[in-house]
Amino acid sequence: MTERQTGDVSKYWSPTARSIEPYTPGEQPRDRRYIKLNTNESPYPPAPAVLEAIGRAADESLRLYPDPECEDFRTTVGRYFGLQGDQVFPGNGSDELLAFAYFAFFDPDAAEPILFPDITYSFFPVYASLFRIPFERVPLREDFSIPLEPFCRPNGGIVLANPNAPTGMCLSIDAVRSILEGNGNRVVIVDEAYIDFGGDTAAGLVPEFPNLLVIHTLSKSRSLAGLRVAYALGQAELIEGINRIKNSINSYTLDRLALAGATAAMKEESYYREMRGKITATRERVTGALVDMGFTVVPSRANFIFTSHPTEPAGSLFSSLRELGILVRYFNLPRIDNHLRVTIGTDAEMDAFLAALKRLV
Repeated sequence: MTERQTGDVSKYWSPTARSIEPYTPGEQPRDRRYIKLNTNESPYPPAPAVLEAIGRAADESLRLYPDPECEDFRTTVGRYFGLQGDQVFPGNGSDELLAFAYFAFFDPDAAEPILFPDITYSFFPVYASLFRIPFERVPLREDFSIPLEPFCRPNGGIVLANPNAPTGMCLSIDAVRSILEGNGNRVVIVDEAYIDFGGDTAAGLVPEFPNLLVIHTLSKSRSLAGLRVAYALGQAELIEGINRIKNSINSYTLDRLALAGATAAMKEESYYREMRGKITATRERVTGALVDMGFTVVPSRANFIFTSHPTEPAGSLFSSLRELGILVRYFNLPRIDNHLRVTIGTDAEMDAFLAALKRLV
């Protein structure tokens, strides 16, 4: 083999590529058929009208670039929340929106760090490291709830997942308002990926707070994880800031099929309300069953639960469940290394999960 083939490829990497610790997504194995309860996808299909809209869009117009302004989608989302189209920013999944927002609003040379909880969505510190933005992790309380006071001190910005991940706990609107009022000169990003499963969205606060950016995804409650569509809500000045970053990287972030499906999904509220109702009912049933088996379950307002057992280590349960064909998520991290995050699947899938646990515990 040549030197080029056998050499250390990392020698070509930049210092940033060498130093960062990338985000690790939930596994998507192909070695066998699993019950997948590890990536918080919806167990139910998209609305039929969504699939029909995508089918209609798959025509000869695919030779043309999509609308870079995503005007129809922005208008539809704005109407849904009672906002204007210029208060909506569409993107290729919420992770992309977070990246653009970090670029747009957080200063690498700031004297104060951005703040986010010590236990939260693990992309938050990844982006801070990638963009060399100083950050500080604020410890959650012992019960995993988010304390408000530490987020109301000098900082370079705030990033919150609400409901939080991987715990599923949710801040009230009054709590979000309190954080906004305590940070009037800094941008507060609220990532509401799971808000439709039991929380109250902060979208209604957008007209009142010019420093608020709310991020939603269609991956969870609208069954479109494979389409990669999300949107941010904020006052026009914030949205323009994100647009400046987006148009310096990729003017066409959403393709024609994604736009067609996403726009249709925002109009199918009754269908998705029914699907969310099924998921939350299953969540409560499974929570009760786990408690009866001796597990502790963190109160969840998401489409997943965060659970631990007093005597069976979470890492061992994770491995044993995998051997039985059931995937859940295990984070080998301080404070949560004895917990499993379990996505809520169909009733049949959750019955299989509970039956497997009864064999193991």
